[in-house]
Amino acid sequence: MTIELLKTVFTIKDLPGANLPEFVLCGRSNVGKSSLINSLFRVRNLAKVSSTPGKTRSLNFYTADKKAYFVDLPGYGYAKASADEKEKWNKLILAYLGTGREIKMIIHIMDSRLVPQKSDIELYNFFTQRGYSALIVMNKSDKLNQKERAQAVKNFRSEFAGYMLNENMLFYSSVTGEGRDLLLRIVKNMLN
Repeated sequence: MTIELLKTVFTIKDLPGANLPEFVLCGRSNVGKSSLINSLFRVRNLAKVSSTPGKTRSLNFYTADKKAYFVDLPGYGYAKASADEKEKWNKLILAYLGTGREIKMIIHIMDSRLVPQKSDIELYNFFTQRGYSALIVMNKSDKLNQKERAQAVKNFRSEFAGYMLNENMLFYSSVTGEGRDLLLRIVKNMLN
């Protein structure tokens, strides 16, 4: 899959045409979304990786093979932003979701080293209550040993009932490439 940044959207009127299916990437500010995007498409610096969490302040639309959009949402949680700015992001995201676009899947990225956080669960509930299907990506898996991996699966399955490893939940590592092929395969299956 070839990918390019199509548009950075700060207001709803700037959304690109709703002519392609969309995959929405979301996660906490420090979860490694940008690294995942870069490793998934094997393009260095496609998404800006920062040591300061919360650098994504807009909806970033990427086109993949001109067949789908990947939409990177602003991170939630640690972002160093004013309450006003966070409120603007929330309104932008809600407005985007309210436009009736063809959202195929929410790719919800979480840190595999942590139990799902309150904000992760709230966002998951927000999307699923609106009828969106979610793929749970347990990121930074290279930092876990076998015992910790087993515990992570247990932690995530206890919060997200019905999720099965390597079906609708997967380990991912931008460092080792674990999960890349499976994630791409799931995306391609959703497009067929």
